[in-house]
Amino acid sequence: MTPRRRFWHVAGAGAAFQAGSSAVDSATVMSALVHQLTGSAIAVGAVPTILRLGWLLPQIVVGYLAGKAGSSMPFYVIGAFGRTLAIAILATVLWLGGTAGWSFTALGAATLVLWTVYAGLSGIVGVPYNDIVARSVQSEQRSRMLAWRFFGGGVAALGVAAIADRLVRALDPPLSYAAILGIAAGLMLASSIIFVAMGEPSRNAPAKSTASFLAYLQEGRTVFRDDPVFRRFVFAQWAGGGVLIAAPFYVVAASEIRIGLENVALLLAAQTAGALAANPLWGWWGDRLGKLSLMRGIAIARLVPPVALLGLLTVPTEAQGSLVPFAAVFFLLGAIANGLTIAVIGLLMEISPDDRRPAYSGYFNALTAPAFVLPLVGGAIVSVLGVVSVFVISAIAALIQVATLRGQSFVTGLK
Repeated sequence: MTPRRRFWHVAGAGAAFQAGSSAVDSATVMSALVHQLTGSAIAVGAVPTILRLGWLLPQIVVGYLAGKAGSSMPFYVIGAFGRTLAIAILATVLWLGGTAGWSFTALGAATLVLWTVYAGLSGIVGVPYNDIVARSVQSEQRSRMLAWRFFGGGVAALGVAAIADRLVRALDPPLSYAAILGIAAGLMLASSIIFVAMGEPSRNAPAKSTASFLAYLQEGRTVFRDDPVFRRFVFAQWAGGGVLIAAPFYVVAASEIRIGLENVALLLAAQTAGALAANPLWGWWGDRLGKLSLMRGIAIARLVPPVALLGLLTVPTEAQGSLVPFAAVFFLLGAIANGLTIAVIGLLMEISPDDRRPAYSGYFNALTAPAFVLPLVGGAIVSVLGVVSVFVISAIAALIQVATLRGQSFVTGLK
């Protein structure tokens, strides 16, 4: 397979997954579903926490196994098709439970359990995906490829959002959400098939592997201690986890300013439109000005949504009850989220040695995992102090991330 065909296979598979994952977006669809089933702020905060920890924690083990096996594709197959099955089962449970009259409490518990399974299986995908993509697409084309992925996925996601809006208004929950998740499962299946059909490219150099898992963990400690660029990037990602403490509560805040959750699909559409509009900028920026420069720009932009939301929540205006300013916040969230993904994936590939990329991905994601418990902590904070508090914390964390990314180790190591 030619490099050009690999480029478009990766972009196409990513676009299909992007569209599918928009239908199970943790900040809109899933947070709204769990909020309606449980009415619990802590349960809502658990949604992104489960997703992030499920994504990050398996990668330390998968990084070791993939490096030792010398092949990443088998792990991708397990994770990609497994997570598709988990979402398909959740859609089935919600549909059967809705038609049979199961209690919302039981359906809420089932949703969180299957969401946990989905998240854990997704985590198996992370290391092999980064490794295969890094060997399939040249460094100077990766930001562009990711931008194409998000553009194609964003266009498809707008269609998903339009369908979701009709489903939410035509069907009562949980039937409407069951149908939306069914669409997600179909798109994820298509993504998995396209990516696997590409095959795994050969390595330029044999992958280095350690004799034991304990030695592998000790090497991770050495990398963290001796590689200042890697260490600073971990610190920056910890601050980024603090920014996400508010992520699931943007939807909850909608009810605070009299915007009904029947508009969740419109907010998803605004988020998707923001991602689409910003993609050309992020692709150009990452490849021309560098991944570090893009990461710094995104960190500054992450200040805007929590500050804007604080304005909507604390300053009584005619905007309260209007969907337009709230949709504008989601537009910004979508634009920033895609840029963040392009920056983090690109920068991690950039700082990882070719023969240690699975290990570096595993180390990085395991070390940053604890920070993503914060949305769950945010649920407890909201229960005690109200929803405004998590947006204050999010803005402070964004400032800390900006300061961290301007550290001297980044300047001397990458720029």
